[in-house]
Amino acid sequence: MYSKEEKQQLKREFWSQFSDSYPKKWMLYDTQIKDVTFKFFVDNSVARVQLDIEPRDEEKRKIYYEKMESLRTLLHEEHLPDALFERHLALENGKTISRVWVELKGVNLNRRADWEQIHHFFATKMLAFEAFFTEYEDYIRDLDLNT
Repeated sequence: MYSKEEKQQLKREFWSQFSDSYPKKWMLYDTQIKDVTFKFFVDNSVARVQLDIEPRDEEKRKIYYEKMESLRTLLHEEHLPDALFERHLALENGKTISRVWVELKGVNLNRRADWEQIHHFFATKMLAFEAFFTEYEDYIRDLDLNT
């Protein structure tokens, strides 16, 4: 078992190696849509590349999610055939969001032998996700253009 400090150091090393191996400026919070963000996530059982839709305004969250859902076939056929969708995802803090994501199961942040596989997964899946988002961003971003 790792101490809190050892876990923090391990995470720093993981992300440092990732940025060294894949020195790209990722879109992440720069979607130009408030509370719609790309994220990398990894823990001791799964790695995910996710698009979180988190507007406090329930109607905005619904519209953005439905736009993504309307593009599901294109996302699956052209970019991420393994993308998953969740309209109402309850977070541990009690907040409900919507999410579209891809995941890699059976990997562990604490197992250095998994890092290369996780880094490759992050880079390839996020590139595909960003390409999809860039291609359809005008439609996704426009709240007046409903699905």
